[in-house]
Amino acid sequence: MSPFTTWDIVRNLLFAAQWTVILSLVAFIGGGVVGLLMLFARTSKRVAARRLAILYIELFQGTPLLMQLFLFFFGLSLIGFNVPPWLAAGLALTLWTAAFLAEIWRGCVEAIPRGQWEASSSLAMSYFEQMRYVVLPQALRIAVPPTVGFSVQVVKATALTSIIGFVELSKASTMITNATFQPFVVYGFAALMYFALCWPLSKSSQLLERKLNVAHRNH
Repeated sequence: MSPFTTWDIVRNLLFAAQWTVILSLVAFIGGGVVGLLMLFARTSKRVAARRLAILYIELFQGTPLLMQLFLFFFGLSLIGFNVPPWLAAGLALTLWTAAFLAEIWRGCVEAIPRGQWEASSSLAMSYFEQMRYVVLPQALRIAVPPTVGFSVQVVKATALTSIIGFVELSKASTMITNATFQPFVVYGFAALMYFALCWPLSKSSQLLERKLNVAHRNH
C-alpha cells in the first residue's frame, strides 16, 4: 500500500499550481508591458523602430519556446551569468508572450479606420497622442477577447519550464509520480487543475467577444 494518500497528492499539486499561476501572471503582465513597447515601435513612423520590432517579433515567434528556455538557462551560464530556473523561466516566457501580444494588438490597431488617424492628425496631435487618446481606446474593445484568449496559451506554456527545473504543476506531477508510482492519479489531477485554470479564461474570452460585438452593433 502506498504511504501517500490521495490528499497528499492533491495538496502537493495545489502547491505547485500556485507557481504555475504566479509564473503565468509574471509572463502576462511583463509581456504586456514589453508587448506595448513593441506595438508602438511596430506602428511607428520611424523605419528603424519598425524593423527592430519586426525582427524581435519574428525571432520569438519563429523559434520554439523550449529553445528560448534553454538559451536563457544554459546559454547565459556559458558566458558567466548564473541564472536560476525561476528567472530564466520568467524572462523567456515574458519575451515570448510580448511577441505574440504585440502582433495581436497591432492587428487591433490596424483595424481602426484610417479616418480616425487622419482626423486626429488634423488636430495637430503627435503620434503618441493619437495612440493614447484616439486609437488605443477604440482598439481596446477589439483587443480584449483575443488577449484574454491568449492568456490560456501562456498558462499552458508554463509546463515547458519544467525542462529547466522550475517546479510548477507539470514538473511537480513528474516528481510526485516518481515517488508514488501512481501516474494515472497524479496526471489526472494535474490535468483537472490545468483545466480549472484555462477553462474560465476561454469562456471569458468567448463571452467578452459576444458582449462587445453586441455592444458594437447596438452602437
